[in-house]
Amino acid sequence: MSTKNKIGVVIGAVLILVWCLLPVAWIISLSFKSQDAITNGSPGFLPSEGGGAGWQNYSDVLADEQFRRAIFNSIGISLIATALSVIIATLAAYAIARLEFTGKKFVLTLALVIAMFPVVSLVGPLFDMWRTFGIYDTWPGLIIPYMSFTLPLAIWTLSAFFREIPWEMEQAAQVDGATSWQAFRKVIVPLAAPGVFTAAILTFFFAWNDFVFGISLTSTENARPIPAALSFFVGADPFNRPASLLAAGAVVSTIPIIVIVLLFQRKIVAGLTSGAVKG
Repeated sequence: MSTKNKIGVVIGAVLILVWCLLPVAWIISLSFKSQDAITNGSPGFLPSEGGGAGWQNYSDVLADEQFRRAIFNSIGISLIATALSVIIATLAAYAIARLEFTGKKFVLTLALVIAMFPVVSLVGPLFDMWRTFGIYDTWPGLIIPYMSFTLPLAIWTLSAFFREIPWEMEQAAQVDGATSWQAFRKVIVPLAAPGVFTAAILTFFFAWNDFVFGISLTSTENARPIPAALSFFVGADPFNRPASLLAAGAVVSTIPIIVIVLLFQRKIVAGLTSGAVKG
C-alpha cells in the first residue's frame, strides 16, 4: 500500500470514528451538565464549560424508583427472551440443517417473512389480544412478541452454522456409544458456539432496545422497559424536559449492553478460532 493510500485510510478511519463517537461523547457531556446550563443553551462541550452538575444527575436517576424498576424489567425480559429464543432456535435450526422433511423450504421462507414484518402493524392486534388474554402490561406480554421477531433471525443464523459442521463428526460420536442427544449436546452445539452467541446477541439487542412494544403493550411500571420508561421522564415543569437526567439515564441504560457485548464477542472469537473444523 502506497503512502497516499495509507494516509487516505487513516483519514477515513478517523472520520468514521468521529461520526460514530461524537453523539456518544455529546450525550455523556450532557449527563454531567446542570439543567440550567442546558436550558440556557450552553455551547460548551465539556461540563465545566457550561455549568457542571457532576455525578448528581446519575445519583438522581438511580434514586428514581421508576428508573430502577425499568432496569429490572429490561434485564429480566431481555434475558428470558434471549434464553428461550436461543434454545428453541438451536433445536429448530438443527432439524432444518440435518433432517429432510416436507415443507422445509416453506418453513425457512415463512420465518424470513415474519422477521421482515413491520412491527408497528402488529401493535393494534396485540394490544387487543393481550387485554383479552390477560397478559397486557406483563412480562409475557413483551417476551412473546420479542421471540416472534428474534426466532426467525436466530434460526437462519444457526442453520448456516449447523450446515458447516461435518455430519461425520456426529456419526463418529454415535459410533463411540453416544446417543443422538448426547452427540448433539456435546459435539454439535459446542462447534456451533459462534452462531449461538451471535443469535443471543441479536435477540438481546432487539429486546433491550425495543420501544414500540414497550410503550404500546404496557401502561404501568410493572413491565415497562427502559426505552419506554425514559419517555415518561418529566421534571417539575412538563414543558421543560430534564435533558440532563435523560442523558444520564441513557448512559446508564447503555452500560449493560456494552458489558454483555464485550463478554459475548470474546466467546464468539474464541469459538471461531478454536472451534474451526478442518477436513
